[in-house]
Amino acid sequence: MQYIQWIIKGLAMGAADVVPGVSGGTLAFILGIYERLLAAISNCNLKAVRLLCRGNVTAVWQHIDGTFLLCLFAGVLCSIFSLAGVITYLLEHQPIPLWALFCALIITALPHLCGSIRWNIWRFVCCAAGVALAIIVGMLTPRELQPEAWMFFVAGAVAICAMILPGISGSFILLMSGMYAPVLLAVTELQLGVLSLFMLGCIVGLLSFSRLLNWLLRHYHDTSLAVLVGVVIGALYRIWPWQAQQQVYLPWDYARQIGPADLTAAALSALCGVGVMLLLLNMEKWLKVTAEPTSSAS
Repeated sequence: MQYIQWIIKGLAMGAADVVPGVSGGTLAFILGIYERLLAAISNCNLKAVRLLCRGNVTAVWQHIDGTFLLCLFAGVLCSIFSLAGVITYLLEHQPIPLWALFCALIITALPHLCGSIRWNIWRFVCCAAGVALAIIVGMLTPRELQPEAWMFFVAGAVAICAMILPGISGSFILLMSGMYAPVLLAVTELQLGVLSLFMLGCIVGLLSFSRLLNWLLRHYHDTSLAVLVGVVIGALYRIWPWQAQQQVYLPWDYARQIGPADLTAAALSALCGVGVMLLLLNMEKWLKVTAEPTSSAS
């Protein structure tokens, strides 16, 4: 049952990673696997290499929490490759309901996130700093470029750092740098050379940045969590459904000044988002309940 949970959480992370403005790290943080993910990635180090050189594959697998990473990243990759086309279509034709869905996901999880921290004045200040950071990143202006091959490596390294940082989307950083469309095209058309460069950059960035985050969480746990919660809250600015030219509107003002507000579709999407997040947050508890009668019967 635990393996199924990890795969499902990976699927949720992958779906979030495809959308510019939403971070897979946000979903990992919300779903309670963020610290374990950072620790597992950080353990891909020299000790793991030495164990591998000695032929001790079992010890390497345990050292890097291999089963957890395998299930999680299998879900992430499956979600990215299966949903890239769907997300692209929705971003172009139904952006408001899509943003409403992810907005609802995050808002539903906020009480759970805030309740995991022992708050004091300093942590409130750190949370506010996280909010400010996410809003500043969200105000960046997209650009377009014709990428060279080496740019895919750099884009992978930078994007993966943002991707594992809750509230700051790797897809959004790609969009701001002008690399989102080329990378998405490479995924949909399976351009293996380009994807190899991008993945190599992701690996380098992931192994280096995860160590920093893991160290901060080990030594300044609640303060680091307060900053991360602030970044998640600030990310709501970027994914608010009713905005144009980086200006945020209320739905009725958007309908009057910009175009159809799609309130019905947005409300239905938001309700789906609330339901999905409640399902994800309670999945472990519910799966345990269903597993107990089965194990007792056997």
